[in-house]
Amino acid sequence: MHSRAFRYTMFGLLYFVQGTVLGYFVSLNALYLLDHGLTMENVGIFSMIALLPFVLKIFMGLLSDKVNLFGMGHRKPYIFIGLFIQTLCLVIVPFVDPAKSYWGFVFVAFMLQTGMALYDTCTDGLAIDTTPVEEEGIIQGFMVGGRALGTILLASVVGILANQGLWQYVFWLLALLTLLPVPFVMKMSEPKDVEQREFQWSAFGHFKQGRIILLSGIGFLIFFIIAGVNQVMNPFLTQTLDISLQTAGNVASVWGIGVVAGAMLTGWLIKKVGFNRILFSVIVIGAFSVVGLLLISSMSTIWLFVILFGYSYGAYQTIYYAMAMNNVERSVAATMYSIFMAISNVGQGVGMAVIGMLIVRLDYSPSLLIFAGLNLLLIPLAMQFLLRKKPDVKLQPA
Repeated sequence: MHSRAFRYTMFGLLYFVQGTVLGYFVSLNALYLLDHGLTMENVGIFSMIALLPFVLKIFMGLLSDKVNLFGMGHRKPYIFIGLFIQTLCLVIVPFVDPAKSYWGFVFVAFMLQTGMALYDTCTDGLAIDTTPVEEEGIIQGFMVGGRALGTILLASVVGILANQGLWQYVFWLLALLTLLPVPFVMKMSEPKDVEQREFQWSAFGHFKQGRIILLSGIGFLIFFIIAGVNQVMNPFLTQTLDISLQTAGNVASVWGIGVVAGAMLTGWLIKKVGFNRILFSVIVIGAFSVVGLLLISSMSTIWLFVILFGYSYGAYQTIYYAMAMNNVERSVAATMYSIFMAISNVGQGVGMAVIGMLIVRLDYSPSLLIFAGLNLLLIPLAMQFLLRKKPDVKLQPA
């Protein structure tokens, strides 16, 4: 049995390296393509194709649950393959000029994201397999926090390299960072009961249960709200206070610090008092944090409300991921969890589209107020979920 420190570090690092690459795709990839003479239309097509592997995560989870690869396990070999693919693609990509070989660049990015989606899915499965119930919130705090730390590092360090035109070193640094969790994964042992566990198609019948449907609805709405608001935070601040690009970068870093704090504290509270006692407080803080963005009237108030929104962003993610982790059927753990994640990803996409349409018609402030109000819809959903869920007992430290 591995120590808690070992497991927390390994899972945190696996999400950390994911955060660095996701941070690149979110904040720098468009600039890289434009810097090579491509258009925003090219950027849009690229982004759509490159993100397709995350739609396929359900099938990756199904493969991991069902196939013990080469007798080496249901999780570890897939994690190694995913990390290897990501590293290889990051080493190769500087040699592929997107202006001269656009579709070659798209293919490399697609393979990179496939590798990431593979080890992401199987990391979730391994976390479910190896984490005691009383530690589910803590482990999700480390994973959400690790990913946010990766994004912060990307914004502060890799951004400097990109500003100097040293793009090849951006990719090679990301490749080196991808190797950080490898020694931990090598030493990690999969539980023997996972090897003996029989894959059961009937386990998917759990999605017909009312509490699972409610949890899926909670996840969809949570990510609908936080992804939509997060997408327009900097444009809103730019319109309101005319902040510079440098300040916008600092806002992203401060937001990331809030995400880490929200994830870690929420994970600790879940372990101490259980989901029931903090779920509603997270919902209230989430609603207030969105309203708080509207209260920003000067540079001095930006940091307070941005870090508060970051905190609620991290808290929301952690509590949903931990609740999903707590409600999967172990015989199809990776598959069922990936479905919960797919639902949250759909919520993100729809939320970003809806808030964009609202802003065109209503402007920023009314749109943000609507999204703040949507938090309140989580209350009846959460009440019904907790009524149908197995009794929540206070979790004691291990």
